[in-house]
Amino acid sequence: MARGWVRDHYAAKLKELIERGEIWEIRRLMGPTGPRAVVEGREFIMLSTNNYLNLANDPRLKRAAIEAIEKYGWGPGAVWAIAGYPELMAELERKVAEFKRTEAALIFPTGFATNAGSIPAIVDQGDIILSDELNHGSIIDGIRLSRAEKLIYKHCDIADLEDKLRQVHNKYNKILIITDGVFSMDGDIAPLDGITKLADEFNAMVYVDDAHGEGVLGEGHGSPAHYGVEDKVDFHMGTFSKALGSTGGMIGSDRDIIEYIRNRARSWLLSTGFPPAVVAANLKALEIVMTEKDRIRKLWENREYFKRGLDELGFNTGKSQTPIIPAIIGDTKKTRELAKMLYDMGIFVVPIVFPMVPRGTERIRNQVNAGHTKEDLDKALSAYEKAGRSLGII
Repeated sequence: MARGWVRDHYAAKLKELIERGEIWEIRRLMGPTGPRAVVEGREFIMLSTNNYLNLANDPRLKRAAIEAIEKYGWGPGAVWAIAGYPELMAELERKVAEFKRTEAALIFPTGFATNAGSIPAIVDQGDIILSDELNHGSIIDGIRLSRAEKLIYKHCDIADLEDKLRQVHNKYNKILIITDGVFSMDGDIAPLDGITKLADEFNAMVYVDDAHGEGVLGEGHGSPAHYGVEDKVDFHMGTFSKALGSTGGMIGSDRDIIEYIRNRARSWLLSTGFPPAVVAANLKALEIVMTEKDRIRKLWENREYFKRGLDELGFNTGKSQTPIIPAIIGDTKKTRELAKMLYDMGIFVVPIVFPMVPRGTERIRNQVNAGHTKEDLDKALSAYEKAGRSLGII
């Protein structure tokens, strides 16, 4: 048990979170996740997962995992650097490099660990990082863990990025531009064509976190492929936990760079690797994404249908360019009320409010996937219409 004063301190801090409406209500999932899922005994249409290609419950991934357990056992035993590297992992690294179209790749236990370890390995004292103001929290923490200075540029603003590059040019050893490929709250795409052009002009490096882009854009290869600038991106970061339906993080680059990161990233060196079963499932997921392009086409059909439906109802879907489709409400109370009404009607969504997004931009974040049927999306749109009119949002 914690000391009394320790318990009282954190009980008071928790109460503050609750009073500010900044606490997460964690629901219990009672089975696999997919276009539909059973949550606390009820079936819901799921619009709050990153399972874009509906691979999280694919029988081929499950079969690959089971076969790996039977051959390799379950646990890795220790960190990979000490206990040895499974042969499957070397195969996965080669497949990721093929997927990312890089010379080599490194696999991390999570996407968060990839950024938290790779960014401090890449930059050092005397360097500077230019980071988009809406970059993911794992990028922000990775920057904090580095010894580099930082400048934040306005969201997807090429002119502001250029201005800041001019300010820092020739004043630091290295310049690193970091951006999400697809931004997780608005669903917009980073202007990588403009970013890489500026990187060439100012001799900067480019790091793209493509967690929400791979499997979705560029025929599945991600946002750099979408713009045709794969060879202009120095560090290709990604994750297995979104479109690939599994778990783990990855980074691709030139062979020497990857070996340097392998030997400098603490979140790789000091983390126990994930089980061989996960490695096998990740291999199978990559194979599917690289060969079954119909899944991506179906995802985009569903995306266009659902976004058009929300737009026609009068919801504000913001700058969405991807299967992340926000319904921006702009009020915390109404956003929470809308989420509850949708939940009561069998639509699983989550209210996104301050501090996750700025005040005045509170929203429901919808994420469609390739497995949703037209009937699923129609039911969700009908619920949105009923709830939106009841609350005076539309």
